[in-house]
Amino acid sequence: MVKKIIEGKSVEEWIEDYPLLKQIMDTEETLWINQKITTKSEYVSLTGQDISDTSERLQRFAPYFEVAFTETVKTNGIIESPLIEIQNMKTCMEKDYGIDLKSRLLLKCDSHLPISGSIKARGGIYAVIKYAEELAVKHNLLSYSDSYTVLDDPAFKQFFSQFSIAVGSTGNLGLSIGIISARLGFNMVPEEVREEYYQKGKKSIR
Repeated sequence: MVKKIIEGKSVEEWIEDYPLLKQIMDTEETLWINQKITTKSEYVSLTGQDISDTSERLQRFAPYFEVAFTETVKTNGIIESPLIEIQNMKTCMEKDYGIDLKSRLLLKCDSHLPISGSIKARGGIYAVIKYAEELAVKHNLLSYSDSYTVLDDPAFKQFFSQFSIAVGSTGNLGLSIGIISARLGFNMVPEEVREEYYQKGKKSIR
C-alpha cells in the first residue's frame, strides 16, 4: 500500500510531529493554544467563583433589564433565548444515519436573544453592566441590595455620561455593547476616533 504524502511527509510523520492531529482526525473535541503567541501565564482560566459572580450580577440587573428592555419581561429580565423542537432535522438524521433517536432534538436559538439578537448579547452586555456596577458602587450611588431599576433614572444616565466606552467591532459584539452603553448613558466612542480618545486620557473600556 502506497503511503499518502502531504507536503513531503506521510500522515504518520505529520502525527508524530503534531500529535494533536490524531485527535482532530478522530473527530474528538480538541483545544489548541498557540504557545508561540500565548504563554500559559497569559491564559486565564475561569473559576467556579467567576461563574457564581456572573450569575449573581445578572440576577441583580434583571429588574433593570425588565424596565429598560421590555422584551425581557417574559424571561423576568434574564437574557435568554428560546428552545424549539426541530422534528424535521431529527427525521432526516434518523433516515441518513439509519438510527432511531429516542429523545427530542432541540435547537437553542441564540439568534433570538433579546436586546441585540445574537449570541454576543450576553458577553458584550455583561462587560458593560459589570463596568457600570463597579462605577456606581465605587461612587456610592448604588449598593448591591438596591433595586437596579434605579439605573434607568436620569441621574444615573448623567453620571455615566462622564465615561466613554469604545469597542473595536462593527459586528454583533459592537451592536450589543453599543445598545446597552447608550441605554445606560455612556458616551459611545466610534471606532475611527477611539485612539484619539485614549490619547486625551478619556475614561474608557475596551
